[in-house]
Amino acid sequence: MAGFKLSAVVGLLGLAASALAAPAPVYSAPTTTFSVPKITAPVEPVTNVTSHGPYTGPPPTTTGALSTSVLAPSIPALPPGPDAFKYPSDGQLHAPQPAPYTPAGGVGTNGSAPVYRMLSDFDYQSIALALYQEWIELDLFHWGLDRFSVEDFEEAGLTAEDRHLIEYMANQEVGHATLLSNMLGPSAPNQCTYNYPAMNVHEFIDFCQKLTRYGEAGVYGFLNHLNAHDVGQMLLQSITTEARQQMIFRQFEGLFPTPEWFQVGIPQSWAWTLLAPYISSCPENNTRLVWQNYPALYILNQPNPFRINGSNVWNETTGGGYTNTASYRDIEEKDDCTKANSTGISCAPGITRNRSMPLSYPGRQVFLEWDEPGKPIGPNNSYVTDTKAGAPKFAAWVSQLNVTYSHLEDIKGNRAYTIQPDVSTFDGNPAINGTIFLVLTDEDLYVTPYNLTQLNPHVYAVGMYQSG
Repeated sequence: MAGFKLSAVVGLLGLAASALAAPAPVYSAPTTTFSVPKITAPVEPVTNVTSHGPYTGPPPTTTGALSTSVLAPSIPALPPGPDAFKYPSDGQLHAPQPAPYTPAGGVGTNGSAPVYRMLSDFDYQSIALALYQEWIELDLFHWGLDRFSVEDFEEAGLTAEDRHLIEYMANQEVGHATLLSNMLGPSAPNQCTYNYPAMNVHEFIDFCQKLTRYGEAGVYGFLNHLNAHDVGQMLLQSITTEARQQMIFRQFEGLFPTPEWFQVGIPQSWAWTLLAPYISSCPENNTRLVWQNYPALYILNQPNPFRINGSNVWNETTGGGYTNTASYRDIEEKDDCTKANSTGISCAPGITRNRSMPLSYPGRQVFLEWDEPGKPIGPNNSYVTDTKAGAPKFAAWVSQLNVTYSHLEDIKGNRAYTIQPDVSTFDGNPAINGTIFLVLTDEDLYVTPYNLTQLNPHVYAVGMYQSG
């Protein structure tokens, strides 16, 4: 063994000697060449919305969701298709390969060129909804930067670099709006005017993280149902950017950035229900949507992420129900986690935060109130809240892969309470965590992520719950 080591050393010395004898290499200074693209695709024209606030115009001439002849009150539930269990799923190949290294099957894999256009009313209305979402995000991010001063942001713990990131996220929305507008064509919805439930930077950030949450979840809910899979691919590559935005706003809010193992998807009508109340007016002849607007669900003791004990609250939301945006007003300094410095207590902006006192927990009593249907809402007050459900009996907690029901207790008129369930997706992953969706239903219907829209006829009211 010693001889081996000696030989190795001798060899290394020989290499070193030959290296010293070799002439020194000559290096040239590096150069950088920039090429200017001959063609740059233009973005959708964008204007800064100068008017914000509730709608004060004349009564609308058109009301209600877009509709045509309706064939049935609901889509009946059916068993799995005849080929649902046909494939053996045993790790072997069961058909000839169409090309080397390519298994048989798949959608859009036969070599046909994609065209990136809508193939059905479902496609058009879903992408139009997503475009309404992109427009409000673009305006909201700009509005916050304009509405609040540098001092306001710095008081909230957000620096110039953080503000630049919000501006950059607004620029991302320009690209998303351009992409969807191009695929929809000339009738694509245009920018509108908006009304936001935020009076300070903290409330602005909370509303942003909730709005990007239902925008993201609304797309996940329909993405794999589109007839136009090529359109879905393009949308996927934009909505994953929005998922990153939602995480960033959680970090700005001092929340744990990714408390879930899985992201939730919701039906289009839930997303439109949560979005429409914050649209004041739209241009004349703006494309209308088919989706339902449910009544609002108010969470009377919505957890407040700005409090050290965020679960010990009452009526600390702004702007009514639906998103149930957290209020930063009237929090005493001793209870304000944004001002705290201790680990486990501070909720100042940061890459990640762990709270010693959780925002919510299994067994928590959650007090609820809900509106009756028939309320004008959305652009120009031209939509009307509606439900086909009977009187609410259950709260459906929609998060990650799960829909979990809890009974409504002590129902008195339009008020009740329920108990937050103790449920997990898999061992070690509490299902109710993060920013989730809470809806009232008249039935505890069994549904899964792919057929969640089957619950729509049973939904009475829709809201968001800040569980973690």
